[in-house]
Amino acid sequence: MVSMQLRDYFNWGSHTYIMGITNITPDSFSGDGLVHSNDDVVQAAVAQGQQFVADGAHILDFGGESTRPGSEPVAAADEISRILPVIIALAAAVDIPISIDTSKAEVAAAALDAGASIVNDVWGLRLDPEMAGLVAARGVPLVLMHNRSRPRTAVQEAQLGGRYVGSEYDNLLEDVTRELEESIERALAAGVASEQIIIDPGIGFGKTVEQNLELTNRLDHFRQLGYPLLYGSSRKSFIGYTLDLPPDDRIDGTAATVAIAIERGADIVRVHDVRQMARVARMTDAIIR
Repeated sequence: MVSMQLRDYFNWGSHTYIMGITNITPDSFSGDGLVHSNDDVVQAAVAQGQQFVADGAHILDFGGESTRPGSEPVAAADEISRILPVIIALAAAVDIPISIDTSKAEVAAAALDAGASIVNDVWGLRLDPEMAGLVAARGVPLVLMHNRSRPRTAVQEAQLGGRYVGSEYDNLLEDVTRELEESIERALAAGVASEQIIIDPGIGFGKTVEQNLELTNRLDHFRQLGYPLLYGSSRKSFIGYTLDLPPDDRIDGTAATVAIAIERGADIVRVHDVRQMARVARMTDAIIR
């Protein structure tokens, strides 16, 4: 594992960076989990990663545990066994940063040893008390995401998947901002360098359809925190419930949210459909930048 410095790789504000999603899971909400693949999972993941690079990805994000509404937790050992062979193989096959999507320090450590260089913690250092110290010690970039998910209490519909209802905030923007600030303070207190932090308002994680729409429209509110901003709406249920479409038919809705997010200040967009969203990003950048 080589300690990566964000400032050496990213030129924030010059253009939008694309993070391609690879799910090494059998239960991804989007139906793209490679554990379902009839091919060898490692070969399939490497082929997908190489295609993502060719299509315009700047980062590859790997996860071995689904975070969809209604998902079941996965033991760290199982998560490691899923992602480790893939990261080892892919680190040798591509020349862009690999991000590990996990909230477990044990999994993050194994992934970093295998060739990952970014930690994407969807619980913003709230789940594992060892995570902040690990990231600080390794000197790697850290994505801090806002999350109020309660997966087992989500409402499920066969075609559209899970969504959160009744998620209550006193003030959506201010509450998400305050809780992101708490995650940032936790990271800084542990010794994570300020310039290594990226923030994510957590679209879909403990928010209703309407709240996700509002966060997308008001994404620029989070620029005040002074950190690069990641936005992840790809194929999510708020798009499906808005358009009445299943996950595999949400590319147009995703494109609309990505364009709006970039206009509102997103620095990175996390997507499944890299080729199409890279084009959306390039066109949006051409207009606004």
